[in-house]
Amino acid sequence: MSKDFDVIVIGAGIAGASAAAHLAATHRVAICEMEDRPGYHTTGRSAAMYEPNYGSPPMLALTRAAGPEFWAGGFLAKRDTIFFAPPEQEAQFQRLMGLQKGMEEISVAEAKRRFPFLQDGYARWAVLDAHTADIDVDALHQHYLKLFRQNGGEMHCEHAVTALEKNGGWTVRTKSETLRARIIVDAAGAWGDVVAEMAGRKKIGLQPKRRSMAVVPGPEGEDFMRWPMVGDVGETWYCKPQSGKLLISPAEATPVDPHDAYADDMTLAEGIARFQEAVNYEVTRVERTWGGLRSFAPDGCPVVGYDNRNDGFFWLIGQGGYGIQSSPALSRLAAALVRGEAPPADIMDEGLVLAEISPERFA
Repeated sequence: MSKDFDVIVIGAGIAGASAAAHLAATHRVAICEMEDRPGYHTTGRSAAMYEPNYGSPPMLALTRAAGPEFWAGGFLAKRDTIFFAPPEQEAQFQRLMGLQKGMEEISVAEAKRRFPFLQDGYARWAVLDAHTADIDVDALHQHYLKLFRQNGGEMHCEHAVTALEKNGGWTVRTKSETLRARIIVDAAGAWGDVVAEMAGRKKIGLQPKRRSMAVVPGPEGEDFMRWPMVGDVGETWYCKPQSGKLLISPAEATPVDPHDAYADDMTLAEGIARFQEAVNYEVTRVERTWGGLRSFAPDGCPVVGYDNRNDGFFWLIGQGGYGIQSSPALSRLAAALVRGEAPPADIMDEGLVLAEISPERFA
């Protein structure tokens, strides 16, 4: 393997892998991944949906711009989403309706027709999003890893970065070898600020937040795999059919340090209890649980762009819970910015404001 590259991307999750795949078409690119395989942390622990009405304004624009590539690549399977709003969540309901694009308020009776297990009296309002879909996360991630290899990129797993030094170009030290590049892309997920500090940057205040998931059996005799994804507009629980089971999450966002995440049993129990308040189906058994990290900048928007020192350090972190659903567009945008090109017109047409994702907002 080579030691000298144009670009070294740190992190092989969906953000790093997808951006690296595009960059490798025009640059000599390596990925340094600290685990023994790509996507071990957040990307490999996602119940991702394509939800074009979910996220901060920049993520809404990026997700909507990602739609055509998702559908053309066969990475989506249609699944509607229904959001329920009990009386105490009127403010969240009004906010959702103010930001939505293409969603439809439906009667509670219609919601119950589509989701028969809705508990009578739980919801005052219901909102249908008919533009959502399941994402085949593994297929998407493998697509970008394959494209990366086809474009000549080099993957270096079990290469946790131990030091970054600026001496003309960048020197990247790992336990096993030393690599060099003109440009560093920090796509380290929850460890994004750790990598930035190695490079002599001021931390932006990236905060990893844990989300827990329970896998439970669905109701016997019910074709529950045809159910929509359901949840409350206040984001205190959601439920999604997947792989012949039901995934239930308390939708928590508990601040934690970067680590190999696991589910919090007490938080899961509380989330399942809230789910059961909304449905007339009793969860009697949890088959397994898992946890993942979603990492946010202080303002909830991603951090994408060159550091203001203009020394080849590029930020690509803070995607929160929207990194997978936005990745086809965000990766094209990041690659264009790394190359010094204009951002893709189709992304800007969705209303993206570059200043809202620029690292300069933290300068």
